[in-house]
Amino acid sequence: MIVCGDDGLAHRLAAELRGVYRETVTLVVPPAGAAGVPAHTQLTPVGRASALFGRMSRVVAGPQPGDRDAVADRLLEAPDLDDEVLLRAGVAEASALALVHQDDEANIRGALAARRLNPRLRLVIRLYNRKLGQHLEELLDQAAAVSAPDMDRDEADASTTVLSDADTAAPALAATAVAGTSKVVQADGLLLRAVERPPAVRYGPATDPGLCTLALLSSTTGDPGGADGSDSSGDAGPQLLPDEASVRAASGRGTVVLEAVSYQGPDLSPSRLAGRGAPLAQVFSRRLRWSLFGIFASVFGLAVASWLTTNMSPMHAAYLTILDIFAIDDPAIGEPASRQVLQMLSGLTGLLLLPVLVAAVLEGLGTFRTAATLRRPPRGLSGHVVLLGLGKVGSRVLARLRELDIPVVCVEADPEARGVALARRLRVPIVIGDVTTEGVLEAAKIERARALLALTSADITNLEAALYARTVKPDLRVAMRLFDDAFASAVFRTLRAAHPQAVTRSRSVSTLAAPAFAAAMMGRQILGAMPVERRVLLFAAVDVAGHPLLEGRTLGEVFREGAWRILALDLADPDERRADLSAHRSSYGEDRKAELVWNLPQSYVLRPEDRVVVAGTRQGLGDLLGRRQPRVTAEP
Repeated sequence: MIVCGDDGLAHRLAAELRGVYRETVTLVVPPAGAAGVPAHTQLTPVGRASALFGRMSRVVAGPQPGDRDAVADRLLEAPDLDDEVLLRAGVAEASALALVHQDDEANIRGALAARRLNPRLRLVIRLYNRKLGQHLEELLDQAAAVSAPDMDRDEADASTTVLSDADTAAPALAATAVAGTSKVVQADGLLLRAVERPPAVRYGPATDPGLCTLALLSSTTGDPGGADGSDSSGDAGPQLLPDEASVRAASGRGTVVLEAVSYQGPDLSPSRLAGRGAPLAQVFSRRLRWSLFGIFASVFGLAVASWLTTNMSPMHAAYLTILDIFAIDDPAIGEPASRQVLQMLSGLTGLLLLPVLVAAVLEGLGTFRTAATLRRPPRGLSGHVVLLGLGKVGSRVLARLRELDIPVVCVEADPEARGVALARRLRVPIVIGDVTTEGVLEAAKIERARALLALTSADITNLEAALYARTVKPDLRVAMRLFDDAFASAVFRTLRAAHPQAVTRSRSVSTLAAPAFAAAMMGRQILGAMPVERRVLLFAAVDVAGHPLLEGRTLGEVFREGAWRILALDLADPDERRADLSAHRSSYGEDRKAELVWNLPQSYVLRPEDRVVVAGTRQGLGDLLGRRQPRVTAEP
């Protein structure tokens, strides 16, 4: 397998393929300078920050599997992905090629060349633009079908996959910052939700078991000096996909339970958009609203008084009162004294009404003018999430948070960032300014926020913002995006020890995204990934036909504790499933009606025409979906 990239995702993807799936990997990278940093990042602040933190993390944690000399069987340095470089990398004999450069144009150019050189090659492309990715999938799959007409349908289904690391990591990052919200992944129009539950009380009320228990949390979750819940935590770490006996025997340990909830996206119909005007309370100030109410009450009182003191009908009395207010009625000369007094009061009310109407017009124009620009955080805002950075990852996380109806205040240094337009469309308040400058976080109401998500592309900025926010609010929930996963783990342990009562999470986007990219290179449809502390669970849709570990076996025989578990059965017709894949619908056919069956009996025998949703660890999914047979272990 070939991996072409210029950042941490490429290295972690190569390590994933080599270490988990035991594939032979060729890594194609740009030429490195003396410091070991890709040439195109050496002169940028982000590149210098990444190099600095890479060196710091190696001092703290020692050599990591992500180093160049450990992630691949073969390393090839090339400035561009032309035909000669791809042939040197072995594209003609390769099974899969991953193009994960940060430059979308470079990925597209490489994909077109690779498809021409090897029509049967499985392509996994990193693109941020979803619509462009769908069109590119159609183009490359059509080119493969024309160049290799004898290619079978299974190969065609998995020919091209376009993924975004931002989309893959956004659900986990959004869920990290919010208490009570779950880690989510979509499957066939359903929203799968992983809920962390505290240890069960022996004599307390029984809780809903959900669809299944995905994991047992580490026994040292609340111990600042304990293990951090990673793969190296030993028996104290989290246990993924335990059997029923292990769940019953676990005492004092929290659990992660899978739930399925109905989900529908936001209503974007024209009628909804047309009626999405600013509320009256935002258009007119409170003082102006009370002034208008007082004027209208005075008009009503004068009309009633005119009706009671004269012999006119109520409608005629109201009509004369309005004429008097606007000074277009004849003077009441020779009229009774009551009529003259009411006319004078009406004229005075008209004088008071004029400035109020002018003020209403000016306030309305000002409100609608500022609605087209950036909104500022409201004065009484509290319990919100402060989101730093509106780049690729920040934009996706913002969309996820708003889908969950969570109030958000964004902070962005660049007013032309790609996420600013999205925030304006979602009517989310934005503070423009450098987060390291004094007063910027205060403008975002950080002292009344429930969580801070630091998702800029600079590790130093994220760390500085998190530390400063902790000085303002020590119990603030903090989630940081850090490039180097080893350094992220060290920061997590240090901040947890310094603030044991506050929730701190440090995440690497490439670490969260690499498992999904690796599984896509194996030719399977990946639904998503869910982090459990510092480990990851993957969800995949797998065809039973021809699989020696699945076909003809019962669910009880298929289940492997700590490796994989079948969650649901897809009842859709196989031809309909293929149509979904050929239509390139994201999240495994989310546009069609859900036909997943949960809580299947353990005696159910899997048939060749079945398709199942599987939850697995990285190693377990590698054994289940790998092209080689799994290693024989001493599992009971």
